[in-house]
Amino acid sequence: MTTLTPGRPATVLTVLRDRPARLFLTAVVVSGFGSSALWLTAGVWVKDLTGSDSLAALCVFALWAPALAGPLLGALADRLPRKRLLVAVNLGTAALLPVLVLVDDAAGVWLLLGVLLVYGVSGVLEDAAQGALVAGTVGAELLGAFNGLRMTANEGMKLLAPLAGAGLYTVYGGRWVALLDAATFACAGLLYARAPEVPRQAAGVAARGGTTEGLRYLWRHPVLRPLVLTGAAALTAASLASSAQYGIVAALGRPAAWLGVLYAVQGAGSVLVGLLAGRLLERLGAARFAAAGTALFASGVLLRAVPSEAVVLVSALVIGAGLPCPLIAVTTAVQRLTPDGLLGRVTASAGTAVFAPNAVALGVGSALVAFLDARAQTLGCGVLALVAALVPAFAGRAGEPEGVVPAPPRSGAQTS
Repeated sequence: MTTLTPGRPATVLTVLRDRPARLFLTAVVVSGFGSSALWLTAGVWVKDLTGSDSLAALCVFALWAPALAGPLLGALADRLPRKRLLVAVNLGTAALLPVLVLVDDAAGVWLLLGVLLVYGVSGVLEDAAQGALVAGTVGAELLGAFNGLRMTANEGMKLLAPLAGAGLYTVYGGRWVALLDAATFACAGLLYARAPEVPRQAAGVAARGGTTEGLRYLWRHPVLRPLVLTGAAALTAASLASSAQYGIVAALGRPAAWLGVLYAVQGAGSVLVGLLAGRLLERLGAARFAAAGTALFASGVLLRAVPSEAVVLVSALVIGAGLPCPLIAVTTAVQRLTPDGLLGRVTASAGTAVFAPNAVALGVGSALVAFLDARAQTLGCGVLALVAALVPAFAGRAGEPEGVVPAPPRSGAQTS
């Protein structure tokens, strides 16, 4: 049985000693490895088969588009047994991916894009069901540290898996990357099958309200609304700034491939903050943690406009440390402050609200590059992020609840 001393925030070791948390983190690592490998490879695969940059870009769109249907897909996580849904989604995706062995010329690109679209749907379903199941099985006092470690696992896989995927693709082709990803989904499905059962009433199968109830709950909630707005604004600023990074690197006299170094440094910052997130979130509260992280991210974006290679490297580390904070705060607050019967819809709706503007910003940022200097665009994004950091701060000053107040204990929650 995992216990915490009152007043002491959860540590990494505390989370890892908790069996449900440990199981979920293992599933995240396993499936995240395959997903990160395929996401990188898919665009390269399409580019090699067709020579078309636009078709390669459609891979990213196919993966992101299902996020727009978050409220609808989240309703399934409220109306179906969540553990069974997680197992079915992972094993179903594992069964679907081997279809990609049929893709060997330009005519098969549409099959690849179709599979990626389904892949994106399964990702939204998995996030909704997993977030709700975690809230019902992992102790409320562990959620902040758990979500930080989850971010660390995801970012760690983004550092390692693309290299493995690129090597596998170069030697054996895209079909073997797809088979690798299928194997990781199958393993994740088996891991989720070992997750604790959540009683029907705690899982919220008899969910109240309609599909849009999750969005309404988010908008009306005094703590969740500013956190979601901050996360959405921060990711929008990040996407707009990412479009200008090629110009930043070129101005330093470095080739575009040097962006790989920046990505690695940024990933290291995200891994670091993920390890510290539990303690920081509990000590600062959700609002201050999100505001401080967004302000840190904003300072990193502003530093990126400085014409110095050393400063730009530091900016990547700062950006990586700051950007995950509002996302971790949103996820933890949703899990703690949402009734069981709404968890699937609120989780998916929060994902839509935070990540959907990201796709639009990528297109807008690409257009702005043609009209704005890269450093001017980067500075503008830094200012936008600074404004976003003020949202949760002013919400707290306006008298709204600070931090994350744990929801009433759920009958399904357990530690071991």
